Amino acid sequence: MTVESVKPDTPGAAELREPPLAGGGVPLLGHGWRLARDPLAFMSRLRDHGGVVRIKLGPKTVYAVTRPDLTGAVALSPDYIIAGPLWESLEGLLGKEGVATANGPVHRRQRRTIQPAFRLDAIPAYGPIMEEETHALTERWKGGRIVDCTSESFRVAVRVAARCLLRGQFMDERAERLCVALASVFQGMYHRMVVPLGPLYKLPLPANREFNRALADLHLLVDEIVAERRASGQKPDDLLTALLEAKDDNGDPIGEQEIHDQVVAILTPGSETIASTIMSLLLVLSDHPEHADKVRDEVEAVTGGRPVGFDDVRKLTHTNNVVVEAMRLLPAVWILTRRAVTDTELDGYRIPAGSDIIYSPYAIQRDPRSYERHLEFDPDRWLPEREKSIPKYAMRPFSVGNRKCPSDHFSMALLTLVTAVLATTFRFEQVAGSVDTTRVGITLRPQRLRLRAVPR
Repeated sequence: MTVESVKPDTPGAAELREPPLAGGGVPLLGHGWRLARDPLAFMSRLRDHGGVVRIKLGPKTVYAVTRPDLTGAVALSPDYIIAGPLWESLEGLLGKEGVATANGPVHRRQRRTIQPAFRLDAIPAYGPIMEEETHALTERWKGGRIVDCTSESFRVAVRVAARCLLRGQFMDERAERLCVALASVFQGMYHRMVVPLGPLYKLPLPANREFNRALADLHLLVDEIVAERRASGQKPDDLLTALLEAKDDNGDPIGEQEIHDQVVAILTPGSETIASTIMSLLLVLSDHPEHADKVRDEVEAVTGGRPVGFDDVRKLTHTNNVVVEAMRLLPAVWILTRRAVTDTELDGYRIPAGSDIIYSPYAIQRDPRSYERHLEFDPDRWLPEREKSIPKYAMRPFSVGNRKCPSDHFSMALLTLVTAVLATTFRFEQVAGSVDTTRVGITLRPQRLRLRAVPR
């Protein structure tokens, strides 16, 4: 066993070692300044110190896990719950009563409520909406238009989520409000995670005021959506209806705050991660035209030249592998945290109860010990004969266990369809003003990607 509970009187517990401390910390901030300055490099270098490494975020000691087998063990063990710096920073957005941040029986009940919307047999019903919104991109981008990939990616992600799961006539104005608000909120939450200065974030500084305004607008947007549905009296077969009719463990309707937090969890993290991945895929299509051509050839072989649709997605093997490889090199969710609920042992080190665990899918998925030519974009590494050589848990973009993202099949279908449609319609080239370096916040995405969509 990699992870096991350790009671104080367990024989051998006293002999458990303390993990090594990473170098480079400074008074008060610890390693937070390094994590804020160059987080991807910092998390990637921790593997050189071992499988488990101590770091300091402000005054707090945090345990960083760097090997795929250990991250899998942490994700699957009941001794670790959803908590820690990431989730504390997200509670201002997601609340404490949504499926993303809840634990224990509440989390299990909430998953039961939302899971039917993401069953494999439910997803084909979303196909026409995904097709409509994806093909709408190509209509807007005709004529060699220069594309602001940030706003366009958010627009399609938000509209698909709202129309499929909330059955809302989600107006473009609301989508734009969400895009603007999310950019400020997630950046502010990232700073609060890596440099936890507590009361300083309550001061009336410009950055704090911008963060608070953006957060308030997000919550107002959700209140509008819920209020409009209640006022309409309609009960379409969607996720919002399921939430409005859900019961708690006593058989009573769930509270308004839980409904609010669940809708926030549906609209915001999901839209942010899907939009970030679409931006990364657009960067891939522009940087690797040979794979864009291969996607186009595969689509034409499957469709015979007709427009690609949702029903074609499962046949697009190379296109799917392009999506997976993009998520490997540029995972939207690049950092995760957990909290130990009891004294545990991890790789021979003692992890005290209450300790926070941190690990980076970005670092794990670029580890040269797990991947041959680890920095090379190679979709064929996901062919069955090659994939089996990749260590278990070295690539889990939707997590594992009871915290596995319930919308994994929904997300992969949408991302594969978007990639297929765009690659068959356009070639992409970066234009002046485009900044393709990686923007690090709660999620990863290109900084400011601007592309010319050249019709094929």
